[in-house]
Amino acid sequence: MSKISFRFYKDHEVRAIWDEENSKWWFSVQDVVGAINDQSDYKKNRNYWKYLKTKLRKEGNKLVSATNQLKLRAADGKRYDTDVLWQIRMWVR
Repeated sequence: MSKISFRFYKDHEVRAIWDEENSKWWFSVQDVVGAINDQSDYKKNRNYWKYLKTKLRKEGNKLVSATNQLKLRAADGKRYDTDVLWQIRMWVR
């Protein structure tokens, strides 16, 4: 991983990290959940994702298998394992 980025969606910060080897951006799932739900409470976002992930696994949804954990810096300045999803870099012509 070489680049760390803070993206914004509807004024919500979404932590991202660039995987140079695989040419992918990895995005914090909890930050994406917060941005989509317009929720800034970290604990509520974490609980929402935990519930949703459990539900998706029970239904056999393959989306959950596409998540990994990477250490991302949190608001307290420490780095914690965080669920991340990737997006393949696409070229527009």
